Amino acid sequence: MNLPNKLTVTRLVLAPFFFLSYFLIDLIPSMNTVLYAVILVVFYAIMELTDLLDGKIARGRNLVTDLGKVLDPFADVICHLTFFTCLLVSGIMPVWAFILILWREFSQSFTRMLMMGRGKAMAANIFGKAKTCLYALTCICGFAFRVLSVLSADASFMRVYSIVLTVLFALAAFSSVMSYLIYVRAIVKSKVLSDMTR
Repeated sequence: MNLPNKLTVTRLVLAPFFFLSYFLIDLIPSMNTVLYAVILVVFYAIMELTDLLDGKIARGRNLVTDLGKVLDPFADVICHLTFFTCLLVSGIMPVWAFILILWREFSQSFTRMLMMGRGKAMAANIFGKAKTCLYALTCICGFAFRVLSVLSADASFMRVYSIVLTVLFALAAFSSVMSYLIYVRAIVKSKVLSDMTR
């Protein structure tokens, strides 16, 4: 297994540990809040860094493999759904936003498998790029909200912050669904899967 794929696997391995660390403060109420915040930041930073590096190294060193093409998007889905599940369970992420993103991610994974079976790849669209940025932004802001809640931040500030977060989640869900619909439209226009509808 080459270095980019090892980095991707590292991300997969860290996902359940992040999930556990997110709820540490609930399991151990006496836990130091600064330590809790540091643990969350470190786990999240490592996972995002490995996501950034695996693709750069694979392309830069010509280490792109068939395994990597499947493993990387799978790791992305697992990590994002882990992050969003944490935010959902702690009451930070709206259920409707989570469900829309969940449906989109599973649908995208299924469609990607069909396309790979045809040896085809569809180019990313602007909504897909926006989705990636908004996923990262909502996760960072959501985790910051979690830490501030634990630190008992000012209630009026948190109410405003909660509204801003809801807007961000709505934008993330919208860009997520739109990127998939545009992806499907491009596939239909290309007729690459037309023989499968018979």
